[in-house]
Amino acid sequence: MPNTTLDKVPLGKSARVIAVDGGPAVVQRLMEMGVLEGDVVEMLAVAPLGDPMEIRVGDYRLSLRRAEAARIEAEILP
Repeated sequence: MPNTTLDKVPLGKSARVIAVDGGPAVVQRLMEMGVLEGDVVEMLAVAPLGDPMEIRVGDYRLSLRRAEAARIEAEILP
């Protein structure tokens, strides 16, 4: 599948992180939260107004703002 950004991954789907974009502080913050290139994440939930969104990274759940998720390039897995 073509690459997209994490904010566009449908609920219940998994995606592989291709790259994390943004300034050094944003990239470091996302990496400290466990969002690393090559990791598989699963889209679990989106708040009623669309922000924040909840993903599963490894064995834990992480809430991200839509703007943060839009900085994460991902490949949706079949």
